[in-house]
Amino acid sequence: MILVTGATGGLGRQTIDFLLTTTPAAEIVALVRDLSKATDLVRRGVDVRQADYFDYPALVQAFRGIDKVLLVSAVAFTDRLRQHQNVIDAAKEAGVKHLFYTSIQRSTHFVMPEVTESDLATEAYLKASGLIYTILKNGYYFEGLGYLIGSEVPDTELLFPAGEGKIAFVKRTELAAATAALLTSAGHDNQEYTLSGSEAYSFHDIARELSALAGRPIVYKSSELAPYIAQKVAAGFPEVVANFFAQWGAAAKHGMLAGTHDTVERMLGHKPTSLREYLKTTYFPGA
Repeated sequence: MILVTGATGGLGRQTIDFLLTTTPAAEIVALVRDLSKATDLVRRGVDVRQADYFDYPALVQAFRGIDKVLLVSAVAFTDRLRQHQNVIDAAKEAGVKHLFYTSIQRSTHFVMPEVTESDLATEAYLKASGLIYTILKNGYYFEGLGYLIGSEVPDTELLFPAGEGKIAFVKRTELAAATAALLTSAGHDNQEYTLSGSEAYSFHDIARELSALAGRPIVYKSSELAPYIAQKVAAGFPEVVANFFAQWGAAAKHGMLAGTHDTVERMLGHKPTSLREYLKTTYFPGA
């Protein structure tokens, strides 16, 4: 039995979708906080169980009879470490054999306060738990690009505080497909994988591709953090969120998200989506 946490979120739900293509629904368990959001999973025959990462007794109950757990990490701006420790402890108490944890790519030692510190602590805690573990260091989603640079094609300038840094973007759907393949195949005991795209792109590359697709010159200019944050706040984002977006720019500038790895490509059996493909379908639909 495979249990996926965060099963009504983007990555969790898409992972279950891919699991259902190879695994009987009766062998898949979805952990959710709100049962009303999982009615479609129930209709598809998935065993849906309710628990919150903070509710330790409910987690233990939900993990009974489970062989593998995919712990989809908690969102930023919450007590991530305590939640993850609860899941790990509950899995161990319930007799789970193998826990997969979705961490974040770290190609350098750059630290993002909202995620890296709790990821490092969670990984150490998991390794010390006695459970068989697999750590999945997920790359930055292509789908998150719109938050960083906007969801509309810029007129002439693309501003972002990434310097000359690159990101090995990967589509969340392809990340989910690779995760499902890892969950259902052997040989991953006590292993760590970076799930990134097969190519890393600079924001100059993004501006160049947008220029080609739009048929007009668009240039990338590396912004300082403060004006970028002010621009995002002016666009309606809370300052704490604008700061978080800027942190990803700093992470890119320092190479944290630049490493390319072939795990996703191997699990998919083909090259993952390229920058041009993603920009064309997202920013120029129907073109």
